[in-house]
Order: sequence, then structure tokens, then C-alpha cells
Amino acid sequence: MILSKKALQIEPSLTLSITAAAKKMKLEGIDVVGFGAGEPDFNTPLNIQQAAITAIKKGFTKYTAASGIIELKEAIIKKLRNDNNIKYNASQIIISTGAKQCLSNVFQAILNPGDQVLIPIPYWVSYPELVKLADGIPVFVKTSDSNNFKYTIDELEKNVTEKTKAILINSPNNPAGFVYSKEELISLAEFAKKHDIFIISDEIYEKLIYGDEKHISIASLSKDAYNRTVVINGVSKTYAMTGWRIGYAAGPEEVIKLMSNIQSHTTSNANSIAQYASVEALNGDKSEVEKMIQEFAKRRNYMVERLDEIKGLSCIKPKGAFYVMVNLDSAIGKKADNTVIEDSIVFSKLLLEKEKVAVIPGAAFGMNNYIRLSYATSMENIKKGLDRINRFMLYIK
Repeated sequence: MILSKKALQIEPSLTLSITAAAKKMKLEGIDVVGFGAGEPDFNTPLNIQQAAITAIKKGFTKYTAASGIIELKEAIIKKLRNDNNIKYNASQIIISTGAKQCLSNVFQAILNPGDQVLIPIPYWVSYPELVKLADGIPVFVKTSDSNNFKYTIDELEKNVTEKTKAILINSPNNPAGFVYSKEELISLAEFAKKHDIFIISDEIYEKLIYGDEKHISIASLSKDAYNRTVVINGVSKTYAMTGWRIGYAAGPEEVIKLMSNIQSHTTSNANSIAQYASVEALNGDKSEVEKMIQEFAKRRNYMVERLDEIKGLSCIKPKGAFYVMVNLDSAIGKKADNTVIEDSIVFSKLLLEKEKVAVIPGAAFGMNNYIRLSYATSMENIKKGLDRINRFMLYIK
């Protein structure tokens, strides 16, 4: 029996596999420090929890419209208008089972076999696989740490072809933590206009920004950018609601209509109870969210300072999200107890074996000389984990 060639080409998620391995070790009683998590370690705020309980008691447990309840669409419209200065109507909004499904839907809606999508290196692990599942071709665009891993127009021009259908922008960025400035986004919008391509703007980490940086949605910059952009967002990261699985997309009506049609035949509506809880997340009290962001900022500062003190490691201070990319150049090619550290995968495997610290190899993001650490864990774990990483680096000769 011959299985799907397309499915066989999809790479498993290194992020999920390493996180699963660390969880398994913990269940076995091993003291593992996990830096792999892509989710806040805080519980969902109480007002959001209560909204879900109220929804259950009121019987809001039935099917909804496939594209989502109108109450949540209205809350999203209000949020996009007030926070991002973008005006949409309900027919331009879809609510899905997480931002990941929004991305899957949009690639299926816009791509034909052989169409290309520009994706920066480093990239979130699922971007290329979602493109391939929609019969598209991911085209990886090189970036450099000297430019904080951001696109440059010169590099984009080298990679654009007549088959290019879209450019993917992720700001604040996973895994590098950079945030595009208004001027940089204007240049990217002009590039998309010049080549008449879609802009897929993943803004899921929008609220997790530190210092003086500001999030700007590219769709707000011009009428042309608005007409060619699909904004992807959700409640998972900002409101510590990863397991609730609510994401949303806003964009051109004809694209959203296709996305809704696709979703109606795959999952139908997102969880009804989680949708009502998300209304409260967007409309309700934000004080717990502010506390969470302040704590992330403290952890970020501490992690970057400690990493800079560890001999053989270096990093760029992230401006947003909750990840740090750590450069391994000085360790690649050296040995740890007679094992050659060939790449980020070997480094991560040895670190987990010897010091019981789980990190994500940069290979998952297209950069095999880096690892990614998440500071979405307690300060106690961060201190303990970094102590262990420091000790591990002493093995390397």
C-alpha cells in the first residue's frame, strides 16, 4: 500500500519531540529543566476562566457558525481598530482552532501547486510544512545576525520569482525575538506591491514586547498593504490560553471566505466555550496580562546577561516574544567527552543527556549553529538551567 507522498515529505516538529522527551524524563522522576516551551507558564487569568464556566452554564456548548461566533468577531474587530488602527467587518474575520489553523487555511486558500512563499531563516518550524501541505514551495531567504535576522530587500529580490505568491512576516519573531520597525515594514509593503504578492503577517506575539519597541501591523500602513495582507493572531500567547486553541485571521473578504469554506469541511467551528472565553480575554481586564509581560521582561534581561557571561556562548537581546537564540559557533567542531559536536542537534542531545537541560536545536528553525531557549518558565528554572549550561560548556574542548 502506497502512502501519501506529500505527507511523507512533512518533517516532524523538533520542538514538540524535544518537549515530549523532557516531559517523559520528568515523569520518570528525573530533574529536567525545560527551555523548549512555546507557551506562558502562567495560568489563564481568572476572569477568562470564569467566562468559560459561565458559557458552559448558559448552554453555549453547541455548534457555532464555522467561521466563529459574532460576539468574538466583534471583539476582534474592536481590538484591531483600537490597537492596530485597521478597520474590518465581520465578513473579513475568521476564528480557527489556533493561529496555526489560520495559517493552514490561508495557504490552502491562496496557493496553487508550485506557488512559492518567501520565508525568512530562522523560521518557526511549521511555516514550511504548512506551505508544503498546501502544495506550495517554501523559499528560504537568508538573514544575518548583523541585521537581527530581519529581511533585507536585496536578499528578497534575489529570491523572488514569477512563481512567488506570498511573503511571510512574523513580528515579534519566533525564534529570534526581533520586531520590525515602521520604516522596515513600509519597505516590505512596497516590495509586496512591486511584485503583486500576498503578505501573511503572523502577529501572535504582538503584546509580548519589551522596552521602547512598538508593534505595528503592516496592514495599517497603506490601502495597498491592507488589501493584500492577511493578519494572523490569537489569544494563546498574550492571555496564557495555549490549550484553549483560539486563533483568528483578518484580511480581504474573498480570501477569508475561502478560508471559511475550507474550515467548514475540515474542523468546522473552533471550540464554542473557548470562543466565549476569548471574548472576555479581548474585552475584559488586562491587569494579569501586564504582570505577565513585566515578568517576562525580567526573565529576558536575566537570561541574556547570564548567557553573555558563559564562555563560548553569545546571543542577541530579543525585543519581543519569549525566546533567545544562542550562537554555538565556538562549540561546533569541538568535543564533549569524545563526542564531536557537529551541529545544534548533537549539542542539544548531549546537553539533555549530561545536564538534563532541554533546549530546541536551531536546525528546527533552519539555523544549525544556534539553539533556542524559552524564558516562558520560572526564574528558579532559568537560574538552575543556566548554571547547568555553564557547567556543560566546561566539558567542551
